[in-house]
Amino acid sequence: MSASAPITQDVMTIPRKTPEGGKINLVGLTRDQLRAVLIEHGTKEKQAKMRVGQIWQWIYQWGVRDFHEMTNLAKAYRAELDAKFVIEIPEVVSKQVSTDGTRKYLVRIAGGHEVEVVYIPEDDRGTLCISSQVGCTLTCSFCHTGTQKLVRNLTAGEIVGQVMMARDDLEEWPVPGAPKDETRLLSNIVLMGMGEPLYNFENVRDAMKIAMDPEGISLSRRRITLSTSGVVPEIARTAEEIGCLLAISFHATTDDVRDVLVPINKRWNIEELLGALAAYPKVSNSERITFEYVMLDGVNDTDEDAHRLIDHIKRHNIPAKINLIPFNEWPGAPYKRSSNNRIRAFANIVYQAGYASPIRKTRGDDIMAACGQLKSATERARKSRKQIEAEAGLK
Repeated sequence: MSASAPITQDVMTIPRKTPEGGKINLVGLTRDQLRAVLIEHGTKEKQAKMRVGQIWQWIYQWGVRDFHEMTNLAKAYRAELDAKFVIEIPEVVSKQVSTDGTRKYLVRIAGGHEVEVVYIPEDDRGTLCISSQVGCTLTCSFCHTGTQKLVRNLTAGEIVGQVMMARDDLEEWPVPGAPKDETRLLSNIVLMGMGEPLYNFENVRDAMKIAMDPEGISLSRRRITLSTSGVVPEIARTAEEIGCLLAISFHATTDDVRDVLVPINKRWNIEELLGALAAYPKVSNSERITFEYVMLDGVNDTDEDAHRLIDHIKRHNIPAKINLIPFNEWPGAPYKRSSNNRIRAFANIVYQAGYASPIRKTRGDDIMAACGQLKSATERARKSRKQIEAEAGLK
């Protein structure tokens, strides 16, 4: 399979028309798609480029959802838009706030399906962890999200709509005419929520292009990180068509162990994955690839594992940092978290070899919002960790 060959799955796609009145949702359309749909529904071709710019700015820079508020458009044209189109984003079903300030949203999308979105505030940034699929097809054995079967891919509108929803909740849309404020509560996006982004490439790409557009949400490509479990043929496309930073759910240093932890390894093994990373067009010392490595007691946390990990990266000359993730246990999980001493010893070996080896601080653990804990089954998503453990008879 060539490096640029698209990977497809037999996953249902939702049409753009909404059930109510057949109006077309403009959220998630690229500029070219927006221009085409406006012309198709009566906008004069000579005016289309200007109209796209105006409408785009209202939706993505100012966060306006009502066409009648788009005051630089003629009243008759606003009424025409309102009759044919809508500006809709995912609906917030519930919001939980952790003791550390992390926010977990359960949001409803077309068809009544629900996904989770997590906002993580830090001193120097605010990171939004967004989902790309309803459920997940990868069945990684340590990941709670992977215990829910894949339902469908999210549309581009449902993906960028998660960003818009969070900006709503953070009250971060600027006011037209007000002085520009460069301080961002939502400054970074990570595609690390539910699903494998590279199994939904086109919708993820279009959504991130919208998020990066300078006349809208305007996030730098270097503030967007896409995490993949290793869909090798799509890795080069990620650099060429999105241009964001890359993170790899690596988690093991031998194929035998990775086959169990990350079953996609049976299709593209460690050597194939490392070869694709070495050739990643954007990789450099300033844009290193992040290796995500969950620490599982007695499974992948030995000194030998640490040395093998370093050897893999050095052999392929990959500019990298290794993000060590203490396993976030969930009721019924088949693994235990490595001890703090074991994690520190592993991190030290990596650090001594010349690679950054930060140990990720667990965030949102009390509301099941930590890495690997997302699961959108409604009856579970609305409960706290204590409620779930009580019902499972766990202490």
